[in-house]
Amino acid sequence: MRNINDLMKKAQELQKKMEKIEEELEKARIDGVSGGGAVKATVSGKLDLISIELDSEIIEQNDKEMLEDLIVAAVREAQEKAKKIAQEKFAEIGGLGGIPGFGIPN
Repeated sequence: MRNINDLMKKAQELQKKMEKIEEELEKARIDGVSGGGAVKATVSGKLDLISIELDSEIIEQNDKEMLEDLIVAAVREAQEKAKKIAQEKFAEIGGLGGIPGFGIPN
């Protein structure tokens, strides 16, 4: 019976650690940039897009297709950084970040 109690205690500790990481990721803000800093995208550690900032010079160029590409590139960079951060955090408690339902998708 003691082994089951120890296992339950460890499971509860793991759950608390995971909840803390999830909370940290929700609050985290990660930036990605493109176009030499002309476009900046900010995402949460959970990959939610928070904001897009555009340099006024890039807007004045009036090149819609280029601007769209730069926005996509900045968002992707921010998301990749956020995924890496999440994977590192989950690796600290046993690497559950890649398991469906736990953390950030691969």
